[in-house]
Amino acid sequence: MADDPLLQPFQLKHLTLRNRLMMTAHEPAYPEDGMPTELYRAYHVERARAGIGLTMTAGSAAVAKDSPPVFNNILAYKDEVVPWLRELTDACHEHGTAVMIQLTHLGRRTRWDKGDWLPAVSASHHREASHRAFPKQAEDWDIERLIRDYADAAERMQAAGLDGIELQAYGHLMDQFWSPLTNTLEDPYGGSLDNRLRFTFDVLQAIRVRVGPEFIVGVRYTGDEQLPGGLNADEGLDISRRLKDSGMVDFLNVVRGHIDTDPGLTDVIPVQGMPSAPHLEFAGEIRRQVDFPTFHGAKIQDVGTARYAIESGKVDMIGMTRAHMADPHIVKKIIEGREDEIRPCVGANYCLDRIYQGGAAYCIHNPATGRETTMPHTIPKAEQKRRVVVIGAGPGGLEAARVAAERGHEVLVLEAMSEAGGQIGLTAQSPHRRDMIAIIDWRLAQCEKLGVEIRYNCWAEADDVRRENPDIVIVATGGYPIEDQPAEGSSLVVSSWDILSGHIQPGNRVLLFDDAGDHPALQAAEKIARTGAQLEIMTPDRTFSAEVMAMTLVPYMRALQPLDVTFTPTYRLKSVERSGDDLLARITSDYQELNDERRVDQVVVNYGTQPMADIYFDLKPYSSNGGAVDYDNLIAGRPQNLVRHDNGTFQLFRIGDAVESRNTHAAIYDALRLVKDL
Repeated sequence: MADDPLLQPFQLKHLTLRNRLMMTAHEPAYPEDGMPTELYRAYHVERARAGIGLTMTAGSAAVAKDSPPVFNNILAYKDEVVPWLRELTDACHEHGTAVMIQLTHLGRRTRWDKGDWLPAVSASHHREASHRAFPKQAEDWDIERLIRDYADAAERMQAAGLDGIELQAYGHLMDQFWSPLTNTLEDPYGGSLDNRLRFTFDVLQAIRVRVGPEFIVGVRYTGDEQLPGGLNADEGLDISRRLKDSGMVDFLNVVRGHIDTDPGLTDVIPVQGMPSAPHLEFAGEIRRQVDFPTFHGAKIQDVGTARYAIESGKVDMIGMTRAHMADPHIVKKIIEGREDEIRPCVGANYCLDRIYQGGAAYCIHNPATGRETTMPHTIPKAEQKRRVVVIGAGPGGLEAARVAAERGHEVLVLEAMSEAGGQIGLTAQSPHRRDMIAIIDWRLAQCEKLGVEIRYNCWAEADDVRRENPDIVIVATGGYPIEDQPAEGSSLVVSSWDILSGHIQPGNRVLLFDDAGDHPALQAAEKIARTGAQLEIMTPDRTFSAEVMAMTLVPYMRALQPLDVTFTPTYRLKSVERSGDDLLARITSDYQELNDERRVDQVVVNYGTQPMADIYFDLKPYSSNGGAVDYDNLIAGRPQNLVRHDNGTFQLFRIGDAVESRNTHAAIYDALRLVKDL
């Protein structure tokens, strides 16, 4: 392992980074009132303890009050941030991990009705599509105070004991000064490239006056906006050289693209179904030509790609940020020769999509991430061995089996199908979502290692389960499509699952009615449209696919828009009837009674799922707890000890879609937080 390129130290000025793996700056939205408190600290310390060389906190810590976060960012303009960051930094340093922070002013990439309701400010009045604010064009006094705000924030970070800072310059205020698309100022801060870069170098100079020459300062920036009229690759290379030659910058962190739209952001930070490491060669070319410490991270989700990035000399430090959200122990597992046990990042982007919708970042299949103060990444052993029977080998059932086996219990899984997977088996039918099957494959591998018995083609009946003499039964049978809608004509429609599974082939003129707004509708739509069918996607919601979040929607739209597809929001399927060789779909609206109609040869519906829970109700009378869950104990992390039937011989629980229609993360989280205490 001493020869592993990833495990070699890297000398950055006076700072020795113990290996070449880093988490790039990101904001998981865990702060409390803008402060990185206990959970934020625990999140970074978990990864430090496992050996990561550098952790970058705060994707975009705000340096000024007129840079209000659009999600829950660290507020670097407040003095009270210093002790919180010092606690985090000291805790990571104890494990040998260096800590830096990214500072920024969002400029136009925010909203005027956030924070203190101050006007957004930028180098032009041009609105950013994603956040929709029309910014004020900066005046001379704005620029003066913004430079001071950056310097103040940098001084706070130095006082907090951080190893360095990184200035954010893609899509945020600095890049808005750089790009001719977003800078309409006159001299001295607008016009020529020299003038457009002046704000950045004024900020760097002010920072150096405050923190001195030894404190590490880097810049994360786009070397090519990939927009007509924007910064191109040649200008990006010129900027890279200028940053190096300034003598005020210690490293470059290179990305490529623009983030002012959802598709642009998704190209910079790709999701599943998109190429891995799309900007690595570009970053490597900048490093080759500029010959300066270069960092990079963009969909580096596997160790092999990261190792290639370092071994080939493309970059000096490689970021595996979402990968470390999926598995915080990557470095530890590399060192111990357990790479095959790394929980894979599947690129579902549940983490990033959640923060852009105002939530905290959670990994779709590691529910302990972002919950480090309450959920374990390493499962403790139970005091007493129990026999656990799990019904269903979908993501929730396999997680329950894995965690129970890690606890030391004897585990049996009963699965009705010939293979594991549950609904993920359908999900993975779509080419750009096939990586989701790794959620199942990883758990199967862990269950095999732990000695879990899985019986396939086994339709569990209550008597079969009882004959296994279980101490605990967990029902993870999932759900099945709601089939009795619309109220008139439900026998004439097919479900999105029918299309995805291949049980029914797409028609030629298809109406797809989506009342759930989730992935199965769009996956079925993609399969239908690729046959050349004429397709209309209709939803009663004001936006289609409301449950499919911004960045994850991008690959779907790129697949559907070139095809014969119409999107129709705010209309509702009322009924379906035969009309000669056609189907007549009658259409109404929640806003008013309408009598529209569509003549098609196929109606596909997506109403969501309902629990497949017959076995649960059959087992309830024989269970000691009657299926009841003590929610107080569940939330507090205490064992379940309810007794409702004194003659019951086992505890009974159900999880995931067997309870109600939710998502993959919810099913896996159900399993972890229940079973970790059994």
